[in-house]
Amino acid sequence: MKNFTILWVDDEIDLLKSHLLFLEERNYRVVTCNSGQDALEAIRQESFDIVFLDENMPGLSGLETLTEIKQQNASLPVVMITKNEEESLMEEAIGSKIADYLIKPVNPNQILLSLKKNLDHSRLVSEKTTAGYQQEFRKIAMDLSMINSWEGWADLYKKLIYWELQLENIEDTGMFEILESQKAEANQQFGKFIEKEYPAWFSGEEAPVLSHTLFNQRIAPVLREGPTLLVVIDNLRYDQWFAFEDALSPFYKKDSEEAYCSILPTATQYARNAIFSGLMPLEMERQFPKWWKNDTDTGGKNLHEADFLGAQLKRLGLDLDWEYHKISSLKQGKHLAQQFKTMKDKDLVAVVYNFVDMLSHARTEMEVIKELASNDKAYRSLTLSWFKNSPLLALIQEAQLLGFRLIITTDHGTINVKQPSKVIGDKETSLNLRYKTGRSLTYEEKDVLACKKPSELHLPAINVSSSYIFAKNDLFFAYPNNYNHYVSYYRNTYQHGGVSLEEMVVPFVVMRPK
Repeated sequence: MKNFTILWVDDEIDLLKSHLLFLEERNYRVVTCNSGQDALEAIRQESFDIVFLDENMPGLSGLETLTEIKQQNASLPVVMITKNEEESLMEEAIGSKIADYLIKPVNPNQILLSLKKNLDHSRLVSEKTTAGYQQEFRKIAMDLSMINSWEGWADLYKKLIYWELQLENIEDTGMFEILESQKAEANQQFGKFIEKEYPAWFSGEEAPVLSHTLFNQRIAPVLREGPTLLVVIDNLRYDQWFAFEDALSPFYKKDSEEAYCSILPTATQYARNAIFSGLMPLEMERQFPKWWKNDTDTGGKNLHEADFLGAQLKRLGLDLDWEYHKISSLKQGKHLAQQFKTMKDKDLVAVVYNFVDMLSHARTEMEVIKELASNDKAYRSLTLSWFKNSPLLALIQEAQLLGFRLIITTDHGTINVKQPSKVIGDKETSLNLRYKTGRSLTYEEKDVLACKKPSELHLPAINVSSSYIFAKNDLFFAYPNNYNHYVSYYRNTYQHGGVSLEEMVVPFVVMRPK
């Protein structure tokens, strides 16, 4: 444990000898001063961990000294000690960013508590967090071998995210590495679960909420209650939702939150079209051939979401006044936020927001984004920074003022890919790194979930002999040609389309305006 150095400033310091002795017995080093001017000189000469500052001193007052200290060292914690309980004085001191506020007479245990809170806080939190995860580790390990339901996997994934967020704030890298290995093991077991259970969800077995059933089962009931803003943030992982959830708390309170399952492939043209159409891709191709495009077709794959949404609303008998907007730039986002007041009489405003998807792609292609989002922690931080300063938050604030309910969800998540898996296909094979569709695919069987009859998963086939393969764990597909360059370029990038907790277990949140 570090030996901390305290500066104690009081014009009656001689009366505090018992306090000083109490602290020194606990290995705190205490330097004393009788005036604010002496304190400022001491701070110029020496480095301190914390300052105890008397408010009522002759000459330079406590508040004046505090201001001078903060100008010299803004990060130095200062604890104000005073006999004065006037609210205005407390507010002025707190406004000057004091670390704590103690009323005289103080006893030694109050001092010790303040020190623990301000100096030992990170160590105490670290120890408690580490101990908590160590206890939870065994339970998670046992759960991994026994989970056999979608709800069980969703709960376990959220538990792993919780501990990831806790452990990222402490200095024990060993614990974080153990969690990473446990996440990898969870994805292995989850891949086996999906391989076994996913096909049965389309043949009468009890299924979780999937992309194509999300609207009817979860969104439509909310629409029947009143005007709703539906925000689909492309490529949003559950941990990213947790990262910016608190930013919504001044405006909205959460009614419900659950994890639904993104369909395979966990790719935008499949999963997001499924949300808006209420249909699986094969049914979209059959019923709306002019709106659906396969992987190898030219042109945009998500150009008809508004058409799909209109057809679904009609099929569900929802006679609503609605609008659809797709936001792919800052300018578009600002314009929609500014114009939202004109939509006050709408029953549904559906917004697709593409920033997170663009961020993941930019991270692959731009070195500066790779630096800014070098790992999951940084990726979450960048998402939070964007959200707090985005037109989307401004849009949500406008919706709150107009009394709109808010739904936030996504089409699929994304995973940081680490290891390549060799695949060979013909010129008609799709290009995605986490799934492939085409004929005559050659691959490592242990690395993939294979579907030789696409119709069994309600997926369209490019030709009669087409099949699909989905990468498991944190793998990505690489062709033998120019293999080393390809692997180096795509390793440690964020991809989607395959089978993982990060891609398939995604948030659906309903909120009410405060």
